Amino acid sequence: MPKILSAALIGATLLLPTQGAADPLANQLFGAKATPSAQKPMPIGSYSRGCAAGLVELPQTGPTWQAMRLSRERNFGHPVMVQYLVDLSAQAAALGWGKGLYIGDISQPRGGPMTSGHASHQIGLDADIWWLAPKRLNLSVQERENISSIPMRSANQRTVTDAWGPTARALLKAAASDPRVDRIFVAASIKIEICKTAKRGDKKWLQKLRPVAGHDTHFHVRLKCPKGARHCETQTPTVAELSNGGNGCDDTLTWWVTDYLNPPKAAPKPKDEEAAPRKKRPREYTMADLPKQCRDVLASD
Repeated sequence: MPKILSAALIGATLLLPTQGAADPLANQLFGAKATPSAQKPMPIGSYSRGCAAGLVELPQTGPTWQAMRLSRERNFGHPVMVQYLVDLSAQAAALGWGKGLYIGDISQPRGGPMTSGHASHQIGLDADIWWLAPKRLNLSVQERENISSIPMRSANQRTVTDAWGPTARALLKAAASDPRVDRIFVAASIKIEICKTAKRGDKKWLQKLRPVAGHDTHFHVRLKCPKGARHCETQTPTVAELSNGGNGCDDTLTWWVTDYLNPPKAAPKPKDEEAAPRKKRPREYTMADLPKQCRDVLASD
């Protein structure tokens, strides 16, 4: 049964100054869809401005994984992503990472902007993987709502926690070495730790690890646009360009534990300088902000 928008949500939509009664927020429309579209699989648009046709559901439980926070209905992905997660979970179990993987958000049934949380995860090619190594793969639905992951980044944001170790490194290497992967977002302290012992042969997978704030309890895998996905926008710059052809163990990495944490004082702006207009956030997008194919995704039964 499709979800019904509450009066409160509709009211909130109409109160936005840029919205009209005929132009509801895209995240409410996509969030109301409980099933994927009856179309061939196709990621449409960019990771943070798009939608997805023909997504498939990652089974809630498998031999080496469990999907978490089922109430969110975000365990849907492009078939390539679902297969990747199945494959990686088997590798994780073989590495000794508990019994496999606890898998967080992928995408909504039809992708699109979300009502809460992520700016990306919109085209079925992003997935969050918890840093909590599973001791059990028979968690109940309620347990999956209540249990939390663990941080790999210490409170000072500069170092890893005691939970880090060779198996965690091996898991990230396996995840990033897969040719389907475009990049993986991690806490800066994790990459800094790996860089301490990096070898020349690690460059290809290590440059895929991109430091981003807010990734202390999970790592975020982003896949490349699959072959033939003509409506999918490849992310730029590439990881090779961001790493200047190296492994990324450079000043752009140490910035996250220096200037990012203690920003230098900015020069005062001239009083007559006009403020740049604020960009729309994903939760403010209307259908007019998304690729035109997203209307067909919403309309498909």
